[in-house]
Amino acid sequence: MPLPTSADLVPLLPELLLCGAALGLLLADLFIDERRRGLIHFLALLSLLLTALLVARGMGGEPVSAFGGMFIRDTLADVLKIAMCGVTALVLLYARRYLEERGLLVGEFYAIVLFALLGMMVMVSAGNLVTLYLGLELLALSSYGLVAMDRDNKVASEAGMKYFVLGAMASALLLYGMSMIYGATGSLDLAAIHQAAASSDDRTLLLFGVVFVLVGVAFKFGAAPFHMWVPDVYQGAPTAITLFIGSVPKIAAFGFAYRLLESGLGPTSEYWSQMVAWLAVLSLVIGNLLALAQTNLKRMLAYSTIAHVGFLFMALSNPQAAGYSAAMFYAISYAIMATAAFGAIILMSRRGFEADQIADYKGLWQRSPFHAFLIMIVMASLAGVPPTLGFFAKLSAIGAAVDGGREWLAVLGVVMAVVGAFYYLRVIKVMFFDAPERDDMVAHADGTLRFVFAANAIALLVLGLGAQMILGWAEASFL
Repeated sequence: MPLPTSADLVPLLPELLLCGAALGLLLADLFIDERRRGLIHFLALLSLLLTALLVARGMGGEPVSAFGGMFIRDTLADVLKIAMCGVTALVLLYARRYLEERGLLVGEFYAIVLFALLGMMVMVSAGNLVTLYLGLELLALSSYGLVAMDRDNKVASEAGMKYFVLGAMASALLLYGMSMIYGATGSLDLAAIHQAAASSDDRTLLLFGVVFVLVGVAFKFGAAPFHMWVPDVYQGAPTAITLFIGSVPKIAAFGFAYRLLESGLGPTSEYWSQMVAWLAVLSLVIGNLLALAQTNLKRMLAYSTIAHVGFLFMALSNPQAAGYSAAMFYAISYAIMATAAFGAIILMSRRGFEADQIADYKGLWQRSPFHAFLIMIVMASLAGVPPTLGFFAKLSAIGAAVDGGREWLAVLGVVMAVVGAFYYLRVIKVMFFDAPERDDMVAHADGTLRFVFAANAIALLVLGLGAQMILGWAEASFL
């Protein structure tokens, strides 16, 4: 392979900057004592800002490729990368106080988060199966380390081990599927795979590989029936880590699915779209029904994540521009809602009190009415109550299913949305109508964190009012 030229490196400038920043933070941490840990925090946020600015600088141009088509930079990738940088910055703002109080705020946390983001950025720009897999594994290995970061916590260590074992199994199945696709098409390049799939008469081996690939995709999304890791990891990991695991990777997972299923396997969409539709059915039913029985808020949000993935897959089952744009809009919307939901837990928690039980929020309206109101907005958005962002995200997914000729799936989505509203409304009921059980159930966060959460929650209303404009930007990515 020839040495890379400047034409190869220019499209990768954001990724190169992010990689350099992650390595630089590791080195800087050696020379900065704990009393000046805020400098590492500032440098990490600055790195995310510069990365996003580099991505935005090249938006609107013609798609370019590097390294023989292994890396692709287009409007879709740029939009997803900016969204991921923004949500990651939000995660870091939420996480600092939480980790600091528990003795977990170390330089490695920031470096691993940046490496995970780097893997996600590589995934959404992949033009080759090798690039896809490298980006995915960089994200996966970083995620395993983050979940088990609290080594003295048995629950977190157990969650990290479960995540690692099941993740390794899913990666093996995905890699096996990719090998079948390579055997059927003779290429690792997604464009070449697309062309070979379109001209092939015998697709038996190719479809065999598609099944295994979809298993890997479903696991990374946390879709049923490959959701076993989600509730345990979400509950066992420190809340600040759950906040990251449950938000940003969902955006990257959509980019991963689009590159693999459309850019590579588009000609077989009549087959994989049906499988995606049934994964949506299982996720909607299992996620919503199991969430009804939860008393732990983090675990409830974990099962609700599975249900939200069902809506995302509902949109993705329409292998047209309308379906892809709705799925992209849903992924970004859910990431913002998830940061607010887990951010609420961080806001109310403190050292020795995780605020992760639904009963902990009884009577919050009487103790802290402003924060109870903000949490109500977050829960309403997750439930899909108009005019919040969550309502328009679900509406776009249901509309995409109807547009794709799957009215039965759209009807199921509406029914499951009503079922799902129950457990979100239960949290609101506990806050507003139950008598308080704790005298100290108030927000203990500093002013910065309170401002971040307020802005995050109110954004769910503001973005809901501008949802059509945001959906228009998503649709423009597929023109």
